[in-house]
Amino acid sequence: MLKSKTFVKKTRSGGVMKVVREHYLRDDIWCGSEVCSECKQESTVLQRDACMESNLCSYPHYLLPDTNVVLHQIDVLEDPVIRNVIILQTVLQEVRHRSAPVYKRLKDIIHEKEKHFYTFTNEHHRETFIEREPGESANDRNDRAIRVAAKWYSQHLKPSESDGLKVVLLTNDRGNKEKAEEKGLLVYKFEEYIKSLIANPELVDHLALSNDDKNEISSSKVLFPEHLPLSRIQTGIKSGSFLQGTFRASRDNYLEASVFVQGEEEDSTEVLIQGLQNLNRAVHQDVVAVQLLPKNEWVAPSSVVLQDEGKAKDDNAEEEEEEKALRVSAAEAARKPTGKVVGIIKRNWRPFCGMLNVSQIKESTRHLFTPADRRVPRIRIETRQAASLAGQRIMVAIDGWPKHSRYPNGHFVRSLGNAGEKDTEQEVLLLEHDVPHQAFSQAVLSFLPKMPWAITPEDMAKRQDLRHLTVCSVDPPGCTDIDDALHCRELDNGNLEVGVHIADVSHFIRPGNAMDKEAANRGTTVYLCGKRIDMVPELLSSNLCSLRSNVERLAFSCIWEMNHEAEILKTRFTKSVIDSKASLTYAEAQMRIDDTSKNDDITKSLRGLNKLAKILKRQRIEKGALTLSSLEVRFHMDSETHDPIDLQTKELMETNSMVEEFMLLANISVAQKIFDEFSECALLRKHPAPPPSNYDVLLKAGKSKHVEIHTDSAKALADSLDVAKVDGFPYFNTLLRILATRCMMQAVYFCSGMDNDFHHYGLASPIYTHFTSPIRRYADIIVHRLLAVAIGADSTYPDLMDKHKQSALCNNLNYRHKMSQYAQRASVAFHTQLFFKSRGILNEEGFVLFVRKNAIIVLIPKFGLEGTVFFDSKDKAKPNLVFDEEGPTLAVEQHTFHIFDKVKVTISLDDSNIQHQKIRMALIEPVIPGVSVPPPDVEPQAKKPKLDR
Repeated sequence: MLKSKTFVKKTRSGGVMKVVREHYLRDDIWCGSEVCSECKQESTVLQRDACMESNLCSYPHYLLPDTNVVLHQIDVLEDPVIRNVIILQTVLQEVRHRSAPVYKRLKDIIHEKEKHFYTFTNEHHRETFIEREPGESANDRNDRAIRVAAKWYSQHLKPSESDGLKVVLLTNDRGNKEKAEEKGLLVYKFEEYIKSLIANPELVDHLALSNDDKNEISSSKVLFPEHLPLSRIQTGIKSGSFLQGTFRASRDNYLEASVFVQGEEEDSTEVLIQGLQNLNRAVHQDVVAVQLLPKNEWVAPSSVVLQDEGKAKDDNAEEEEEEKALRVSAAEAARKPTGKVVGIIKRNWRPFCGMLNVSQIKESTRHLFTPADRRVPRIRIETRQAASLAGQRIMVAIDGWPKHSRYPNGHFVRSLGNAGEKDTEQEVLLLEHDVPHQAFSQAVLSFLPKMPWAITPEDMAKRQDLRHLTVCSVDPPGCTDIDDALHCRELDNGNLEVGVHIADVSHFIRPGNAMDKEAANRGTTVYLCGKRIDMVPELLSSNLCSLRSNVERLAFSCIWEMNHEAEILKTRFTKSVIDSKASLTYAEAQMRIDDTSKNDDITKSLRGLNKLAKILKRQRIEKGALTLSSLEVRFHMDSETHDPIDLQTKELMETNSMVEEFMLLANISVAQKIFDEFSECALLRKHPAPPPSNYDVLLKAGKSKHVEIHTDSAKALADSLDVAKVDGFPYFNTLLRILATRCMMQAVYFCSGMDNDFHHYGLASPIYTHFTSPIRRYADIIVHRLLAVAIGADSTYPDLMDKHKQSALCNNLNYRHKMSQYAQRASVAFHTQLFFKSRGILNEEGFVLFVRKNAIIVLIPKFGLEGTVFFDSKDKAKPNLVFDEEGPTLAVEQHTFHIFDKVKVTISLDDSNIQHQKIRMALIEPVIPGVSVPPPDVEPQAKKPKLDR
């Protein structure tokens, strides 16, 4: 049976186009139930014995939820207890349009066989399809379609034949429930049904709060202004009275945030928000509407460090005092555009990890949850499991934030394990940084090559055989995912041939299959301390793609002919087969280069590469490339407990620089090639120049030591840093480079057809991309595919040439890359805490990196560690922050702290708050009465480190 709908729509050119949509109806769509004798179905999903212990439904029953139940109660539906559920096509389509994350979770549930969730295509069934009536809203039509489908199921599964089995419609919509009851349907509110499951009382904790519950929990006092409706917000944005932007809460000050307002090209602004009323219930990463305050009310960002200590009250006198402290600091520096949140355009809530603050009121079911992320406010939840959840890391979702409530309301999702345990904390940091870390699905693994695998004659015929070359790889110790290998040899004409050989991952991962989609979503491999979250399955990352020594591997080679001054005479790209002669660490390669008694082919190749790399680096620096600094640490792990037993900053050798230079050269060569061939859809990487204001802290730091820094261009900055020296302070230049790194913008991927600015500021290169690490970066796989098409080694496909899809992919890759960096830092921070936990108190020298109103930020070079020394304003030694031409200084008693001042501190682990354990620093030198602490009498002996594994 065919239904058709005809309508006209206006085209871009102003014409009118007639559109006819055909909608086919069938009568052979199965109901999916085992008890059905009418449907001639090959397989069934819904069970005959669909019993659950409910004091509302004592008979076997199937559940049929409406759209809002699925959208808001997905945490309950995911529980293994909930089985035999009918998901209507109407509901599935509505969920897909309204929430992509919930839609994905629902699809995952449907694919779980043990859950017995059945999708019924009611929109194409002759007896359940309905047309929208005149004057009926789309929402009302969909509600009616759900009721019609529920009625059909009730009649289709005749009680006489189905052992009394019934279909229960679940809804939280009062109007929908009343209409369903009028039709004689069996219908319950979702909360009502869940509370009736006497054998599973824990499910009640997973319920998202209804509006009635939210009002119950809130106090009668209005604490926040009303949010404006969306229609008012849209009108205000169009007229320019409101601005739309992303809300970014401060980590250091819970009463402060900024809203990033995206403008045209470089015309982006940040609006400062201060005080609870002005923050107005916005949560980190929400898209909000802000109204600018009059200029005389603009303030400066606060230099006070404030943490919400979470008094469970709705009116807090201390908060008023803290807000006053913010306003006092406004006169101290240049004011910034300041505003207030007037409405929420899009909530970006997700389940948050954290811990429960158990209420002191006996037998109370209402408790405060403290998120691990300090930028997220505390959340009120109801739970009857408080005693068992105390001391555990748990996940909580926000349901709403009424204007009467100091904190948002939410519900318990699941427990992650005991706080402080390594596995639990690792899971928390992966979830908090949105790192996909689930095991690869069978659909993904099905696209792996069958073992044993070997290079076929067909592969050899399409590739250049480079197995005779002396190729070797140089990597960190313990590296198993070897992306790159190198060779250097002298040619008959006296020139040098240099090759960079990269794992040919794109040979194994074909466009559009499940493995390709999974890799595109993950975007990057994430390296944590002692753990790696692979972008591609291990069979590829550590075996078939890894360029290990003495095995034949497929590669994509970039080969140059150079003279001895490192000038490129010819460049060619080819798919190849290589056989690496050695897998070396940086230290092993360095020893070969330095050992004059060695003169084998591998060593000669390394020496040739090293000599050329030094020339290439010098040329880059002459063009204005920056050599910046950041302290990276390395842990030595106990081989049995895997706890850190030693901590040191990484030492860089000549061979580190050698590999880096040729990777940069390959990336630049490939970038130029793919852009020449595909000017509209090349995937490139750029590094924007920082705005002048970013350099303020660097300029003031230089001025404080009477050193002039020029920031007009990358070359001017590089030259200034090269000559920046202070007598008797050898570490000054390194500190300056560390600060310069903090001034930089983030490098990003982009599509060449969507941007005009290609320049890479840090490398001083007009064009750049990523080609050299396809095992661990998805961007490199796309670049490999573009290069393969450019040299005729592979065929193209539509998405590769679509600049809009390429641009959307770049956005995801930039997000995944940023989150992986944050996750890696969090892992280092956690392992640093483990290290100091076993060490007691240590005394170390450090340098002041920043001064704040009530604290100094100290860098400990030995451990690559930053910490805060607080000066309490209630102490006798009251801190006084002063801004002058030479930058901010902090006066405490008779001593004034400047940036880069040398200090001595005690370092210990403050584990008084198990969730937010932190490294605590206290001042030893300079000695300030009432502030400095005496050094401990006995410093614990450090354990003798074992070999680094």
